[in-house]
Amino acid sequence: MQDDVIKRVVTTYHRMSMGTAAVTDYARDRLTTYVRMLLDGGQNDPDRLTVLGLAYLKELDGSNDPVRNGYTGM
Repeated sequence: MQDDVIKRVVTTYHRMSMGTAAVTDYARDRLTTYVRMLLDGGQNDPDRLTVLGLAYLKELDGSNDPVRNGYTGM
């Protein structure tokens, strides 16, 4: 199941970024470690793992940074 989730996350992430951002080997390795940690922790819903994996990749690339995206807190 882990490989299917990784493939789904990477494919979806690529589509979300409109093909401009590639998942590097480093990011894929980190994603694999993260998904494995979630599986070891008991998370076994493939849809939930996909959502968590996408959020993790967005965190790695900095696109979840509110300041970078113009949020000032005002």
